[in-house]
Amino acid sequence: MKTSTPILSMLLAANWTTTQAFSVIPSRPGKKSTALYASSDRRSFFLQQSTKAASASAALLFTSSSPQPASAGIDPNALKSFAVEGDTTGASSRLRQIESANGPRPEDSKDIAFEVLPSGASFREYREGKGEATIQPGSKVAAEMTIRCRSFATADAPGGLTYFTTKGDTDFNELAWTIGSGELPPELEEGMIGMRKGAVRRIELPSTAVFAARKNGSLPLPSDKNKDGKRRFENLFKTDATLMFEVLVTRIK
Repeated sequence: MKTSTPILSMLLAANWTTTQAFSVIPSRPGKKSTALYASSDRRSFFLQQSTKAASASAALLFTSSSPQPASAGIDPNALKSFAVEGDTTGASSRLRQIESANGPRPEDSKDIAFEVLPSGASFREYREGKGEATIQPGSKVAAEMTIRCRSFATADAPGGLTYFTTKGDTDFNELAWTIGSGELPPELEEGMIGMRKGAVRRIELPSTAVFAARKNGSLPLPSDKNKDGKRRFENLFKTDATLMFEVLVTRIK
C-alpha cells in the first residue's frame, strides 16, 4: 500500500540511527560493555515504540478509509412499494394513488370552450370528479389552487405567470372555506358550483371583478417568502387585472 511507505521509511530510519549509535560505542577486551547493553536496551525500546506507533498509524488509516455506516433516514423510494389499505393488486402505493387521483388524465387535453356565467366570469371543466356531493351555496369546501395573471403571459406560461399557489403559499396545500361566506370572490364561487371531489376547473375572473375583490379583501395573497408573487400582485393592478384560477376540489361537506 502506498500509505504504508512513510511508516516503513520511519522504521528504516530508526533502525539506521540506532545501528549508528550502537557501532560507535567501544568496549574493552575481555569485559562486558555496560554501554553496549545500555545502547542495546535503548535500541530495543525505540524499536518497540516505533512499532507501536506504526501499528496505531496503520489502524488509523484503515479506519479513516473504511466506509462509515449511513445515518438512519427515510428513503422516498421505499414509499413506492408501501402497501396501503384497499390495495388489492399489491402493486399500488400511497404515492401512486395520489398521482392517479390528482395527476394528468387523457380527458384533461380535450379542447372544450369556456362557459360564460351571468357575473362575467367563465370556466372550463377539465375533469368531472367523482362522488355524489357537489358544491352548492353553503357547502364547506377545500381546494388546491393556482392563480395566474393573464396580463403576464409568457412563452413558458401562456396562461399567465402565477402570483399564488396553495402549494407554495399555504401550510397544507389547500384553501378551506364556506361557499357564500365572502372569504373568496363570489364570481370564483359561481364558477365552482356543481364541482365534485376531484374535479378540476379553470375559472377566469374579469378585471372588474378582480378590482372589486381586492377592495373587499377576498383575494388570496402570496406569502411573505413569495417575493415574485408579491411583486406580480402589486403590478397586476397597473394593467388589465384578469385572473385565471386553476382549482382542484379536495373536500366537500
